[in-house]
Amino acid sequence: MNTSRRSAIAALAGAGLAPRLGRSAQKASAFSLIGDRYHNSDYIRTGLNRTIAKDLGVSIDFCDETKMLTAETLNGYKLLIILRDGMIWPDGYPDESTNAGWVAGGKAKLVSDPPVPPTSAKAQFWMKPEQGKAVRHFVESGGAALLLHNVTHVGLTDPDFRHVLGAAYAGHPPIRTFNVKVKNPNHPITKGVRDFTVTDEQHYMEYDKDPKNIFLETVNEDGLTYRNLGATAPGGFSFDYGKGRVCYLSPGHLLTVLWNPEFVKLQHNAVRWLLRQAS
Repeated sequence: MNTSRRSAIAALAGAGLAPRLGRSAQKASAFSLIGDRYHNSDYIRTGLNRTIAKDLGVSIDFCDETKMLTAETLNGYKLLIILRDGMIWPDGYPDESTNAGWVAGGKAKLVSDPPVPPTSAKAQFWMKPEQGKAVRHFVESGGAALLLHNVTHVGLTDPDFRHVLGAAYAGHPPIRTFNVKVKNPNHPITKGVRDFTVTDEQHYMEYDKDPKNIFLETVNEDGLTYRNLGATAPGGFSFDYGKGRVCYLSPGHLLTVLWNPEFVKLQHNAVRWLLRQAS
């Protein structure tokens, strides 16, 4: 085979491969930062892959590395999803109580020979100022943010992120049963949604924005309170932010909660509203 013919075949092969390579390199519609010490990444990925990726056809790139939340990463995505708290534990944990296998196995004595060197085992906030600014710029410029469950904890760590979210973590009691009540049935995100009941972490927060943006609340009907914050907390709110949109939903500690049929409706409606597929 002569050189010119080999070159022509190579050029044709390259032309045929280029579109496929281009398509494979395209970003998904959403970037999702998930998982922390107390919230296993796998149940979140499993849950949202069904409720958002499969049900709505919204492709998601999942990531549990906090360093990846940057302006460069967000560029090209339409939707940011976060379900994780604001802490990392670079020196390990004070104990293994969050290891479900170890706890369920009866908490066997932990033996290591040679011994593991002791560490400070203290939590650190992971969000850097440039990351908070990147999220703020992303939404202000037209991006959408679906912020879930314990992400209010990140609101404690960075002023720009808190301004986007509109809230900061105030704590939660142990997992217990509570009702999720629709406060504004006329909101696009609550369309067709009925009050429902879950067993979950009932998250409390300091809410910074206009109260009229709150369309959902969580209520312990047995009157169980948390500290001096009562039995009721904001369960969902949304607002326009610059050219973009923000929605927060507080349930989500367990897969059974993410897949509760009424909560699935809320997720569907929220994503459609965020992506301006609903008014």
